[in-house]
Amino acid sequence: MFTVMIIAVIVIALAALLYLGRGRVRGGGGHGLKRRFGPEYDRAVADHDGDTKAAERELGERVKEHGSLTELPLSPEVREHYVTQWASVQEQFVESPQKAVTEADALLARLAGDRGFPDGAQFDEQIAALSVHHAHYVQGYRGMHAAARDQSGTEEMREAMVEARSLFEALVSEQPADPDRRDASSRDDQGHAPWALTRRHAKGSST
Repeated sequence: MFTVMIIAVIVIALAALLYLGRGRVRGGGGHGLKRRFGPEYDRAVADHDGDTKAAERELGERVKEHGSLTELPLSPEVREHYVTQWASVQEQFVESPQKAVTEADALLARLAGDRGFPDGAQFDEQIAALSVHHAHYVQGYRGMHAAARDQSGTEEMREAMVEARSLFEALVSEQPADPDRRDASSRDDQGHAPWALTRRHAKGSST
């Protein structure tokens, strides 16, 4: 009888450990979420006033909701079309920064939709899904989305578009983006961003 009780206790303990282990694998745990989301993890914690558990619950829900999403490929023609449109918007910035930022925001929303993410009309849901798969790039998109709706200064809008370009490149690329190379890939051999929009080019700038 005593032996049976010991075996029962061991079985219950093993079952509990297995259940907890599966929960950690499913949610990734705090360390897994922090590694997966990077700067997005810190932002979520800040949004929850430092409440790490609340932030991890939110991020875990994002993974549960959007983690199984498979990004759809772009045809070469569609990819080239987006690249051409983005270049056109960048050039337009010189004469009309606000209009350029607004169009770039809409362009990025359409691109994300074509890659299989939620429709851009539901920005919060789209950004949540993007954060699961492109966590290192979504903050730039947030900034540009805000700039498209606010009366930001020219320099703020320029910076927003530069930052949002990282997500554009990740989505328009045939290969998954590598977060460790995002800074290097966005600069030329002299260390400058390969975009003609510098402070002296922006309309209304005195430098």
